[in-house]
Amino acid sequence: MKKVLVTGGAGYIGSACSEYLLNLGYDVTIFDGLLTGHREAVDPRAKFILGNLSDREKIKSVCREGKFDAIMHFAAFSLVGESMKDPSKYFRNNIANGINLADAAVESGVKMFVFSSTAATFGQPESIPIKEFDRQIPINPYGESKLCFEKILKWYHEIYGINYAALRYFNAAGATENFGEDHRPETHLIPLILQTVRGKRDKLMLYGDDYDTADGTCVRDYIHILDLAQAHELALSAPESGHYNLGTGNGLSVREIIDAAEDVTGLKVNYEVAPRRPGDPAKLIACSERARRMLKWEPKYESAHKIIESAWKWQLKHPDGYKN
Repeated sequence: MKKVLVTGGAGYIGSACSEYLLNLGYDVTIFDGLLTGHREAVDPRAKFILGNLSDREKIKSVCREGKFDAIMHFAAFSLVGESMKDPSKYFRNNIANGINLADAAVESGVKMFVFSSTAATFGQPESIPIKEFDRQIPINPYGESKLCFEKILKWYHEIYGINYAALRYFNAAGATENFGEDHRPETHLIPLILQTVRGKRDKLMLYGDDYDTADGTCVRDYIHILDLAQAHELALSAPESGHYNLGTGNGLSVREIIDAAEDVTGLKVNYEVAPRRPGDPAKLIACSERARRMLKWEPKYESAHKIIESAWKWQLKHPDGYKN
């Protein structure tokens, strides 16, 4: 598994995973349309191809000529709120364009397909922590689109024999030495907090402080981007096709993240409590036992302080994010 095509490699998680693979000696080609990604987030050691997965013939040609051992697929739209307003955009890109890539993989003889999935496939959890085989009932088109593509991969595995690993992330956070978060618009808690303490934002909006949790704020499972990257590399040699949760199993509330950010930065976070957002569960915590057992995955950066320190360091080095 030495030649890997990374779709969406100019995005947040794709750039970190590409860097991780390159550091281990993999031959990496990045395919990205730069709709939400950044050209500066492409590791200069990788080959870069500008293109969109909606161009069925182009991605087939890229796979045919590249003779890749594996594909890591990150190219998707991922804003829950936007998916509720424009479901067509999410189904066309996350499902239809994904099928173009899957067909190209089958036709060119790719052996392994690693898919960037999400905990949003579960919807409102029936129990905590969430296990890999818990019932999945998405509550937004984003989660539905990811679950649908997981099922497509299952059928492609059964019919065509292509192996796959669907990795369901919980809350990806932190930064590598070179690459970090620069979403536009930014919706993730940790970068929003750090932008606030740097004065890039007037205040942080804290959505709901009356949940059934210890301090009333939502609890989430934060996982360092480097731990995610490690899981993706291990998934290239997954012993069997299927899906895996990726989280630490340790939930942290919004207020706990704010407190940790104040410790790391030495600065006060100005925030305002706002009404709950519709559909936000009180707790989302992963059981990642399957990934730990079958992939031999061992997260190394499980503390909130380590995650925030890496994100803070990256923001200080890139105060305006990626400029282009």
